[in-house]
Amino acid sequence: MSHKIIAIHQPNFLPWLGYFYKIYKCDIFVFLDNVQFSKNSYQNRVKIKSSQGALWLTEPVLHNFGQLTNEVKLNNKERWIKKHLKTLELNYKRAKYFEEIYNLLAEIYLMKEWEYMSELNITFIESISNYLGIKRKFLLASSLEVSGNSTDLLIDIIKKVGGSIYLSGKGGMKYQDEEKFFQNNIKLVYSDFKHPVYPQLWEEFIEGLSIIDLLFNCGKDSILYLNSKLGVE
Repeated sequence: MSHKIIAIHQPNFLPWLGYFYKIYKCDIFVFLDNVQFSKNSYQNRVKIKSSQGALWLTEPVLHNFGQLTNEVKLNNKERWIKKHLKTLELNYKRAKYFEEIYNLLAEIYLMKEWEYMSELNITFIESISNYLGIKRKFLLASSLEVSGNSTDLLIDIIKKVGGSIYLSGKGGMKYQDEEKFFQNNIKLVYSDFKHPVYPQLWEEFIEGLSIIDLLFNCGKDSILYLNSKLGVE
């Protein structure tokens, strides 16, 4: 078995830098789209920066309790896409790479009437990765004929895609059964991501914002902050 590094995560909405760091560090990234959706998690909202501080950008969703992530529909009765684009314009029009990044995002937002949340989120993630020059293999967990819950599901996914190393976010320490990875000859590695300090608008630096905050301010140079951890305190 080749030493392929696998990362697995729900298809979040315009996620933060740590999410893209995992994509950057892995060989195959699997979107965990076949697990229960959690409303008002990072799956359908994220923070951006405004003159008043951090601000939530939220996708309105129509969902029933217990629905899987890939079953959740967007509430297109609300004119939320127009509102999102206006919010981005208001808060980032003074950013160095505003036009370039706004056009990239607007093209995806307006590509079609998006029905499913996960499809839109995945399109954003893949397009941003491509913009940053991160060429990775992306797969959907729902397409892999996998089963199990929690750690067992992760192990089944890793085996199906031929991985031997699992790159986990630090949050996984709370719920993963580390012994099971060892028993299945999978090396468990936790992300060593340290949040870089990069140029931001509106004075005081805020961590944990959407990747788009970095993109608006740094353009293609954003990859340097994921890559060499420039500006890490």
